[in-house]
Amino acid sequence: AETFQLIVERTQVPLALSVRMALDPLSRVKGLLGKDRLPEGEALVFPGCHSIHTVGMRFPIDAIFVDKHWQVVALRPRLGPGRLVFPVWGAWGGVEMASGTLERIPLQVGDQLNLLPSLELAEK
Repeated sequence: AETFQLIVERTQVPLALSVRMALDPLSRVKGLLGKDRLPEGEALVFPGCHSIHTVGMRFPIDAIFVDKHWQVVALRPRLGPGRLVFPVWGAWGGVEMASGTLERIPLQVGDQLNLLPSLELAEK
């Protein structure tokens, strides 16, 4: 599966160095279920999604919602298991990251994210 990196344009800080896309129905349904954690620096993106849930998950996550141009429209830090995020107006996709990411990396609504090919791929 192709991986990407996600950079905050305003600060040039990498938000995630290993970004996977949940494109097929199975990966979208499964998401992070069954995992014990999402390592720092990794992200799972749900394109075409304006709402997420953490029902059945074992750990908290940070969620970022972006529009179709990858501009941040909402931030939902520290979502514990069993939570439902109601549809976010203007969102095109959801990005799930390790809980605490949004405290460590300064990100705000309106920030532009840049999705780039992963460095590992560029070296091959």
